[in-house]
Amino acid sequence: MFFYLSKIFGFFIQPLNLSILLLVAGLLAIFLGLRRIGLMLEIAAVLILVLSAWTSLGAVLLNPLEERFAKPIILPAAVDGIVVLGGGFEGAVNLARGGYELNSSGGDRFVEAAILARRYPNAKIVVTGGTGALILEGEGDADTAPKLLTALGVAPERLILENKSRNTHENAVFTKELVTPQPGETWLLVTSAYHMPRSSGLFRKVGFKVLPWPVDYRTSGREGFGMFRDNATDSLQNTTVAIREWVGLLAYWLSGRIDELFPEPA
Repeated sequence: MFFYLSKIFGFFIQPLNLSILLLVAGLLAIFLGLRRIGLMLEIAAVLILVLSAWTSLGAVLLNPLEERFAKPIILPAAVDGIVVLGGGFEGAVNLARGGYELNSSGGDRFVEAAILARRYPNAKIVVTGGTGALILEGEGDADTAPKLLTALGVAPERLILENKSRNTHENAVFTKELVTPQPGETWLLVTSAYHMPRSSGLFRKVGFKVLPWPVDYRTSGREGFGMFRDNATDSLQNTTVAIREWVGLLAYWLSGRIDELFPEPA
């Protein structure tokens, strides 16, 4: 139930979707003679679009998430395993065409995984991620990843694939069950920097000790709030990602899946 509610709610809180719904509702209200309410809804829709696409609001909201966890200054001498969270592939395209098309939402995760695999040649590489879409069909990241990673030189026998999880909570639960980490082992967790607070909190909650390894940064930390600091498409995407992540933190905290509203480094 949590999975379905999160997907439905996530659809409605996306700035573009919310703006369209408000515009439609405003037009309907005007048609029904509720002119004042209709105009208020239309203005709200325009404000949401302007703030999301024409300002740096998304970057301002993303930056605290990205700054929460940093890569370790001193690299571990040895690593037992590297956990890579899914979300970096164009699942629908890969299902239809084959291959390993990367998307802008996390393709860096798999590039970094290949680099880490070379740096730590004895580490297992765990890819966790099935099909998390509610309606659209697609190939799960754990099914696509072997094609890319082996092409980049990672030996197939090093790969451990978890392709049943639909969200980050299930990533953590299913991965722990699959690899059964032992005390004293060092496991890296690779995911987008903005996603690391929620991911770390979830892995911590299930008792899987990981060393955060954030990638896929979207902000420089110098944006500040202003107009036209980036192109409208990227600004809108940043706002969408930031809202989804902050709401996700709140939902996971209220549901008891993480212990802190804004998890911090241990």
